[in-house]
Amino acid sequence: MPHIHVKIVGKTDEEKRNLSEAITEAVKVSVGADEANITISVEDVEKADWVEKVNKPDIIGHWDQLYKKPGYDHLK
Repeated sequence: MPHIHVKIVGKTDEEKRNLSEAITEAVKVSVGADEANITISVEDVEKADWVEKVNKPDIIGHWDQLYKKPGYDHLK
């Protein structure tokens, strides 16, 4: 029963729905999850808040758990 929580900056509701649909399909294919068991939440984060609310606690703070690491300078 995967639950995916996405934190994102500056996307429309349509873009978030499209993302949710694409993630759902990827989870179904990659781990064989039943669509009824997949939940996805999308949290809007202001760009000015990204470092404190996402980068430090979720990226740097869980570096060893990241399967996809950032391609930007994560120390900023």
